[in-house]
Amino acid sequence: METASRPGLRERKKQRTRDALVRAALELFTANGYERTTVDEIVEAVDVSQRTFFRYFAGKEEAAFAVQTTVEAHFLEAVRRRPPHEAPSQALRQAVLANWDTIGETIESVVPIELHLRTFRLIESTPALLAVHLRRQEGLEEQLARTIAEREGVDVDADPRPRVVVALFGGVMRLAGRAWGAGEDFSVAAMRELTTSYLDQMGPALATDWRTRDGEGSGRDGGQGGSGGDGGGHGRGETE
Repeated sequence: METASRPGLRERKKQRTRDALVRAALELFTANGYERTTVDEIVEAVDVSQRTFFRYFAGKEEAAFAVQTTVEAHFLEAVRRRPPHEAPSQALRQAVLANWDTIGETIESVVPIELHLRTFRLIESTPALLAVHLRRQEGLEEQLARTIAEREGVDVDADPRPRVVVALFGGVMRLAGRAWGAGEDFSVAAMRELTTSYLDQMGPALATDWRTRDGEGSGRDGGQGGSGGDGGGHGRGETE
């Protein structure tokens, strides 16, 4: 029994070390800036060697996105668990909202939620990290498209709908994140509320006439009309 328990103890110790490195890295990044923070400062905060750091991470970039990687995996799994009767757009919507309700405990096991949200703002405002984030989002969207195609029983390379609906969903999520980052309330509740609000606009934006009944539309509505065309595929996803 004692011999069998040792690997578990070692693994838990490794996880604690990794979590400590992530937390120290994110605290330093958000306090001092990503570019100005060195690996030496991170390992000093945890009292480990550089060799230990590089045993867990290829570099600062991987540490910066460590929690986000967990969040993305959690969301993908949430999409896979959605009931098969839900249309693709509905499955994505329900998964992301459910993810906000359940991911907190997972994040808190590594870093405080508040630190994770501050890191999100840091990524959005740091060109080097934002470029990586956008590249990672492309990869996530491809995984989501393949997941949607599988659950709908279509060929993702022959049928454009999975990638269309995911691209539209991803665009709305980026807009919600940008609005949250530019606001004054940086709470999880505010992020969830904004996400819900933006997702709520998708159906009406795609399915309704934006002009008034007498045919007179404001300049603001007319300007927005151009973006509505991008969402045609998603509207079809909602009615599948």
